[in-house]
Amino acid sequence: MRTRTPPAALPPDLDLDLDAARALAVDAAEAAGDLLRAGVDEPVEARPKGEGADVVTDLDTAAEDVILRRILGAYPGHRVIAEEAGLVEGAAGGAAGDAPVWLVDPLDGTNNVAIGMSVYAVGIALCVDSAPLLGVVHDPVSGRTWSALRGGGATGPDGAPLRIGEGLRPGREDNPVLAWTQGHQVGRADPVAFPLRSMLEMRCGRLLQPWAPLVGWAMLARGDIDGIVGYRPELVDLPAGALLAAEAGAEFRRLDGGPYELGIDRSPAELSFVAARPAMLDRLLETTRSAEHLPGDGPGVRLAF
Repeated sequence: MRTRTPPAALPPDLDLDLDAARALAVDAAEAAGDLLRAGVDEPVEARPKGEGADVVTDLDTAAEDVILRRILGAYPGHRVIAEEAGLVEGAAGGAAGDAPVWLVDPLDGTNNVAIGMSVYAVGIALCVDSAPLLGVVHDPVSGRTWSALRGGGATGPDGAPLRIGEGLRPGREDNPVLAWTQGHQVGRADPVAFPLRSMLEMRCGRLLQPWAPLVGWAMLARGDIDGIVGYRPELVDLPAGALLAAEAGAEFRRLDGGPYELGIDRSPAELSFVAARPAMLDRLLETTRSAEHLPGDGPGVRLAF
């Protein structure tokens, strides 16, 4: 059963206008999107990043700089966890443990851009006490932006409320359209990822793997797809997309069906999830529960939306 989370309560000593913060995040995401949209028209050189299959380009760092300047210029006492720069402190320090934290993914879908596939997005989230309070997802290809405030609902590009809808689209009852995401640290020999992904693919009409989770989150929030399953997902793009989908009406569970909490202080194993429109949730959980060797994420994991 899904319960509507009340509007986010800020700590009494935190002076923060969430509407103003959302407006700034939308502006920053769209400015980065303008840079990306212009940059992908030129040849993009990708460099290996880390030990896995991830890559980085000059577009990632340039777009990230655009966002960081806007956020830290407006909120010098805040901290930022950025995809490329890592933890960045504002000019005022922001070292206090309860300081708000922004998560920035300036180019979600770098691998796509590197091979000339125009499937990518920009994501920005603001978290307090490890939980997301606002999220922004921008699609530079279409120029559309979606945003959400915890307890305040989700909105689309025209400012109208965004709702996923309770039921399934005609023809989707037995052939839902789902998306899959996994973290870069998940290897080919992982004992859960391959069997779980294979089971999902056999039990749906189509399983998308967009290599850009934020694109999938926007699709779920709009009702274009019916659910997303994530296995040890990357943290930096998760809060913005998950908050958007949750405020649009998606329900969340752990892979084993237990309650789910998204917190930026959690490990990748604790962040594995099932997110779906309400009519699809039980069916998805039948599949994820039946997969062998599901990770022991531990008790008390719930989505605090």
